[in-house]
Amino acid sequence: MKARIPLLLGSLSAALVAFVLTSPGVFAADKVDPVADAKAFQNFFFQKFPNVKHEDFVNGPYSMNEDMKRQWQEKEEFPPYEFALDAGKEMFSTPFKNGKTYADCFPNGGIGIRQNYPYFDEKEGKVVTLELALNRCREANGEAPYSYVKDEMASLTAYMAYTSRGKLMDIKIPDDPRALAAFENGKRYFYTRRGQMNFSCASCHVQSPGERIRAEILAPALGILNAMPIYRSEWSGMGTTSRRFVTCNSQTRAVPLEPQADEYRDVEYFLSYVANGLPISGPGARP
Repeated sequence: MKARIPLLLGSLSAALVAFVLTSPGVFAADKVDPVADAKAFQNFFFQKFPNVKHEDFVNGPYSMNEDMKRQWQEKEEFPPYEFALDAGKEMFSTPFKNGKTYADCFPNGGIGIRQNYPYFDEKEGKVVTLELALNRCREANGEAPYSYVKDEMASLTAYMAYTSRGKLMDIKIPDDPRALAAFENGKRYFYTRRGQMNFSCASCHVQSPGERIRAEILAPALGILNAMPIYRSEWSGMGTTSRRFVTCNSQTRAVPLEPQADEYRDVEYFLSYVANGLPISGPGARP
């Protein structure tokens, strides 16, 4: 319990800024304004961490600690996720039983498109993530879907992220009230406290990035999805965005949702949009 105290108290100034950031009165409650939200979200982190290069936020805890950053840069010479890249590349190019491949399902053959996911599908009226699109591709070609939290999906998305490395996140929100609602729903989910510990996603990743929770340094929310999927030493393996959301809920002793539930897709939409302009760095590695 003692290890939680610094986190719970946090930085008073950060908490105040976070409160202002999330106050309904600040971002006109009568109008959803993703552009203004993204600008305020990014400025909050830029001002809180003026010594961190903007593009470095996508490197999570390594942008917060110089010693960790040096160790990570050395480890990147032989990255722990390399096995997933190799497996993902082979899986991506291997034809389905009907002779088609993943490339037949995606624009530009699926190469260099990670920065455009998730997107809002106006026909369906919902957010479509890359993980969901990959499984829909499989099912459309007569293949069984992969688990959203296991190695196959992590390897496929790792390879696709790698082909987009350095490209800037470029999420669109069409002029559609359903898209605006999805963005707002994702924002609401991100800031809502839940679970036995009464934590929100923002409790850790807005109020306390750079602080320790047990042995882990908390990552900033800005750019947190640009590095997905990630290899985590804690997991001794790869993890997808779905796995990260489920794990976060479990760690705060909240009941996790089903992977790719609407709420998770919406919060991925929100977090990706507010990271627009920052580079894709996936696949990433974390402690």
